[in-house]
Parts: sequence; structure tokens; C-alpha cells
Amino acid sequence: MTIGIVGMGLIGGSLARRLVDRGVKVVAWNHRPHPYAEAERAGIHCVPTLAALVEARPDVIVLCNPLKAMPAILVELKPLLDAAPDITLTDVGSVKGMVRDQVEEAGLGECYVGAHPMAGNELSGWTAANPTLYDDALWAITVTPDTDFNRFLAVARLIVDGVGNRVIVLDDDTHDKAAAMISHMPHVVATALINELTANPNRNIAAALAAGSWRDMTRVALTDPDRTRAMVEEDAANVEGLLRDMAARLNAVADLLHAERTAAAPSGAVDPHVAAMRRFFAEGQPFRDYKARQRAIAARGDGADDTSDDLAYEERLVDFAPEHWQADLLDSARRGEHIIALAGPHTVRVQLRSAL
Repeated sequence: MTIGIVGMGLIGGSLARRLVDRGVKVVAWNHRPHPYAEAERAGIHCVPTLAALVEARPDVIVLCNPLKAMPAILVELKPLLDAAPDITLTDVGSVKGMVRDQVEEAGLGECYVGAHPMAGNELSGWTAANPTLYDDALWAITVTPDTDFNRFLAVARLIVDGVGNRVIVLDDDTHDKAAAMISHMPHVVATALINELTANPNRNIAAALAAGSWRDMTRVALTDPDRTRAMVEEDAANVEGLLRDMAARLNAVADLLHAERTAAAPSGAVDPHVAAMRRFFAEGQPFRDYKARQRAIAARGDGADDTSDDLAYEERLVDFAPEHWQADLLDSARRGEHIIALAGPHTVRVQLRSAL
């Protein structure tokens, strides 16, 4: 397997280093050559142009460039890939619908399979690249009814065999809605928290008192603000809807707190405002149970004594039909199954990892 990497920042650089560490040949291009000397010492073959990258005939080219640079790079790649039709194109963008539109507009839709690794941190650039960034990471592969199965397999093998990660298969819309929920909207909420602190006259005292809860809730707000803004704007419609839902939830709690202080509870009965507050804090219990099970399984893997069979992820083989493999694999993802191995022509081995 030979993999081409376009862009040697945090995500692309970490991916290149991970693949090389696992014995995969990597050829890389960056819009500026400043990481090349160190990358070459790490075993990454760096080239001066996109044409040289394509000439190396990688099985898959992974676009790890900023999304704002995507249209120009796709235009340059179009004639190069026309002359090398066996190369499959994928990417690591956090918004899939927009990227697919750009790929289709460039005339490269037939060779493209979308991908998004759920890996990252608040850092950026080649100097932050670290192969451990992908430890136990999950990737989403995004497909359409027209996606070529063999190209999907090329990307799946890159991730499962090359990177050593897990996979779920989605359509673009399902991915973008879920990514808005677990990544893009939380970035806005975390930023609102630090903005609230910065505007508070007691901010220095509050900063002194901040501990684990504040650190965990605001970590992503330390990301480069332009990078965060671009990511949120690229998924604007989904993020807008979620923020309005979140605002409604927060306003409802504020109203309950106000009512608890000002409204008299009916005699001999439970205060309805208190009951509503209890429901609010208990509503997410299925997620707490899910995370507790994850922690228990992780603790067992770290050498805990408990050898109970229920402290492990259930594994099984899943067959999918050649004529509607996209829908079958999407159904698997909705059941909380993560692909950990390609077990046959139309069979995958899965772990039940994210079932609430």
C-alpha cells in the first residue's frame, strides 16, 4: 500500500507519521516545504508538486489541506487524476456535504470517497503532528448510492489495515448532522463559556478557581479561533438549529430556577419546578450508563482484575448485500457497530461500541 498525503498539518502530518510507523509507504506534498526535512527523517517521502505526488502512483490520496484551499487543489488534481484513473481520492474534512459538492464540481466525483477521522486536539501545524493522535480513533467513511465499491474498499483498507482504526459508513447528510452535534456546536458553546469569563469583572478570581470541570468544558475553545470559525460556518445550517435547541434548553432551566425562588409550592405536593429540574438532570442517564461501561472496559484493558464476559465489546460478523451495501453498512452504524476488520468480500467484523 502506498498512500499520498496532501497537507502536513496536525491531521495530515500525524496521519503520515502513523502510517510510516506501521510500515506503510507515504508520499506527501505540502503547500510550503518547511516540514520536509524533519518529515524525510521520519521516513515520509516528500515531493515538490502535486504532479510528483500523482506520479508516485499512490493507491489513495488523502486531502488533509484546509477546506478553504480545497477548490484550488481539486482543480490542479483534475487533469493529473484523469491520467491516473486507478487512484482513489479521499479527505479528512469535518464537513462532508460541502466537500463532495466541491469534488463533484471539479469533475472528480467518480474517484472520491469521503472520510473524517474523529481525532484531533487544540494544536495545529506540523510541529504538533503525533502518530498517537490516531490511537483507537474512529473514522466515518461517507458514500453515496453511486460510490464505487472497490474505491470504498481502498479507503476502508487504508483506515482499518493501514492506520489500525475503526470505521463506520454513513451518507454525507447523516455525518454532517452528527458532527454538528458532537463537534461543531460544542466548539461554539465552549467559546461562549470563555467569552463569558473574559467579560466578567471577576474573571481573574474565576480563572484562579477554575479546575477540572472548566478545563474539560473549554479545552476546544483553545483552538485557533479562525480554524474554529471556518469549521462552524462550513456546517452552518446544522449548527444553527442545534444552537437554537441548546438555547431553548438553557432558557428552560433558567426559567425553572427563577420559578423555584419565586413561586410557592402547592401544600402537600412535590414542587413541580423541582420535579422538572430533576427530570432535566436525569434525562441523559443512558449516556452516563454508556460512558460508565466504556470506562469499565478500558479499566479491564489496563489490567483490572474483573474478567466478567460483559466487560468487553461484543464482536460479530456482519454480512452486507452487494446491491445495497451502503444502506446495510449505514444500518450497522446506527446499531452502534464499528467495523474493525474486513473479513470477506461482503463481510465485516464489528464491535458493538456506541449503543446507548
